[in-house]
Amino acid sequence: MERSQTLASASLLLLISSSLFFTSSALPRRWRPPQFLGRFARLGVSNRATYQYEERYFRQPLDHFSFADLPSFQQRYLIAGVDAWALPSGPIFFYCGNEGDIEWFAANTGFVWDIAPRFSALIVFAEHRYYGKSMPYGSKEEAYKNADFLSYLTAEQALADFSVLLTDLKRNFSSEDSPVVLFGGSYGGMLAAWMRLKYPHVAIGALASSAPILQFEDIVPPDTFYNIVSKDFKRESLSCFKTIKESWDVLEAQGTDNDGLLKLSKDFHLCRCDVSLMLSCQCHYRNLNNTDELSDWLNSAYSYLAMVDYPYPSDFLMPLPANPIKELCRKVDNFPNETGILERIFAGVSIYYNYTGNVDCFDLEDDPHGMSGWDWQACTEMVMPMSSNKDNSMFPEFDFDYAAYRDECVQDYGVRPRPRWITTEFGGHDIKTTLMKFGSNIIFSNGLLDPWSGGSVLQNISDSIIALVTELGAHHIDLRAATDEDPEWLVEQRYSEIELIKGWLSEYYKQKASSFIK
Repeated sequence: MERSQTLASASLLLLISSSLFFTSSALPRRWRPPQFLGRFARLGVSNRATYQYEERYFRQPLDHFSFADLPSFQQRYLIAGVDAWALPSGPIFFYCGNEGDIEWFAANTGFVWDIAPRFSALIVFAEHRYYGKSMPYGSKEEAYKNADFLSYLTAEQALADFSVLLTDLKRNFSSEDSPVVLFGGSYGGMLAAWMRLKYPHVAIGALASSAPILQFEDIVPPDTFYNIVSKDFKRESLSCFKTIKESWDVLEAQGTDNDGLLKLSKDFHLCRCDVSLMLSCQCHYRNLNNTDELSDWLNSAYSYLAMVDYPYPSDFLMPLPANPIKELCRKVDNFPNETGILERIFAGVSIYYNYTGNVDCFDLEDDPHGMSGWDWQACTEMVMPMSSNKDNSMFPEFDFDYAAYRDECVQDYGVRPRPRWITTEFGGHDIKTTLMKFGSNIIFSNGLLDPWSGGSVLQNISDSIIALVTELGAHHIDLRAATDEDPEWLVEQRYSEIELIKGWLSEYYKQKASSFIK
């Protein structure tokens, strides 16, 4: 059996949705916004055993906002601390599940596990509907069958799931007075912030890490994401940045040569793999049909590396060394001058896709965990305009074309996106005024190496709407478990978060005590 990226090892699992799309004047246009995390990533099974929890299920209505006679579904959630550190009157630390398997998020949110015992807090990780094992209609095949079945996959329904689950849990544990603190990273961070605003009676505060709640309509410049990715690479090596910038034209030119696609397929070790239920696979080398899919694959690597440019080794997306962008650029820059650009590029992205050296070939259609639900969300309400400019970006220049984006969604799902719905439902324009008047107890934490930070809240709004920004932080690094390798700025950031949460809880219990005395 050939090893491939599909099962770089059969023990590697999970991440979120599909790849990032871009174009230049020479490339066919494909129109989806970058997704938070991608199908070219795995989670080591070893991480799954780090924390002990109980897996439970809760029956949820398919539609919280109508009285139609619709089938219910079983929402999975993980719970910990019941018979250990959690007290009946203690707080509940509730993680708002993202667009993927909830066990993956539990394994990669060590901060919650680290601090819960000191607060005597119950831990709950709730899975997002239509992901992991929380499938309406009994299976993914049925749930994803068409637009009618997928129509209940929305952020609004997910937040209602979380609120109903929390209300029921508190009732069953006879802990109606237990304060709830929300946690979430990336899309989960967006949900945590929105839930605090939409359901303030359910949760007293939220830590929203790397939460790009402003990445909609014209709130932030559409080239922000790719400019930050490019800045991260230029920061490490100007020559590396230039090599990547030049590589797109070289790639496209080679793709138009006689047998050019065949040569690219061989040089980049491309294959297609059929995976059985027994986690064995048959891989066959394949030829590219065009250069788009290879460009997407490269684009994904650069964007994900910017997100997880952590100062220590990690396996959040892939097994990676510390400062992986630095390592990629070292590979690219250290070849002899006569080495071809694409050979340098392949060696560089192998830092992301094959740092362990265990992968023989790469399946560009790899989606082993079925994260395509995000494609639906991007075609309905999660419309995040993206572009790339020639001055600041190492990516090909392109503009966001809503008409083309809409047409692709109609073709794929038979639906038209609603690009203004998220800001209508949750706000976003003039966010400072909105949060100052109507919000409280939200921490927006961001690292400026993370390309999603450009769509988040980066300044304090009030005494209780706090922005914690770190210059060298990457994608929700603060939610990861503490290690001996953590830099001082990260230790200080987590300390600030703990103190803010402590203040929320202290104020809550103080008000409760005052009400009881009266």
